[in-house]
Amino acid sequence: MMRAVQFERHGGPEVLQVVEVPRPTPGPGEIAVRNRFAGVNFIDTYYRSGLYEAPLPDTLGEEGVGEVVAVGEGVAKPRVGDTVAYLSKQRTYAQYATTLAARAVTIDAAAIPLETAAAMLIQGLTAHTLVTRAYAVGPGDWVLVQAGAGGTGRLVVQLCKQLGAHVIATVSTEDKADVARRAGADHVIRYTEEPVPEAVQRIVGDGVHVVFDGVGAATFDGSLAALRREGTMVSFGNASGAVPPVRLFALTPKNLRLLRPALFSYLVTDAEYQRHLSAVVELVRDGRLDVQVFRAYPLEDAAQAHADLQARKTTGKLLLRIE
Repeated sequence: MMRAVQFERHGGPEVLQVVEVPRPTPGPGEIAVRNRFAGVNFIDTYYRSGLYEAPLPDTLGEEGVGEVVAVGEGVAKPRVGDTVAYLSKQRTYAQYATTLAARAVTIDAAAIPLETAAAMLIQGLTAHTLVTRAYAVGPGDWVLVQAGAGGTGRLVVQLCKQLGAHVIATVSTEDKADVARRAGADHVIRYTEEPVPEAVQRIVGDGVHVVFDGVGAATFDGSLAALRREGTMVSFGNASGAVPPVRLFALTPKNLRLLRPALFSYLVTDAEYQRHLSAVVELVRDGRLDVQVFRAYPLEDAAQAHADLQARKTTGKLLLRIE
């Protein structure tokens, strides 16, 4: 048996409880990992609330880091005893989890601390696929990043600057403005003080080439308005709630493009996964992608982690520390 965070009904953070459940065993091509940290992501709140469908009862979490304790048939690497960071659909808010060996990467803890390794996966892969696959950011592009001080937004800002773009970030407070500037944002908009479309027009009259928007309902219309002719709107999250049905004719006046990408749809094949993961690991290892951990909560405080995340009180990655 093992401890895991589970919910038996959809609802707010209070539905999360630590329970005893059977410990998983790896099948063919899989490994079993003794988790040390698990990442907390907005997608976890979508499953918990019922916005995304989930079987009940369910355990949350799609990324973790820890030691391999068993391997299934046909697995040569990683080996028992190796430290790995991994993605898994088998849920990681737990002491143990299983995953496909092909979806794990061996970590040198001397080069990348365990907390950083746990924090770099979902958000790092999301940011990397957004700026290379959803819209290939290039030199001279004007980019608007909504919530540019958040866990994913801050990484998008960094990558866009490395790709030669001009970056505008939106934030709610001056403290978050400092975070966005340190990440490389050329301009910062306090959306609590002025409408974003007007502020963007003041900075770049024609509007931006692309908007990366993980906020959702509260920012969607403003993001569209901030685009220039033939601009691209990439809506990748629902932090403020799901975007209502879109009138396609709203895209017509400026011939806009609209995408709603999902990370795992960019990581369908092992080759795709390894390509993006290798890039993220290299960026983090070389210090070119600064992954910031806001706080590591005990497993028993998963509900508080969700509450803090949804209250937008954080400026970096949230983790669960698993004893």
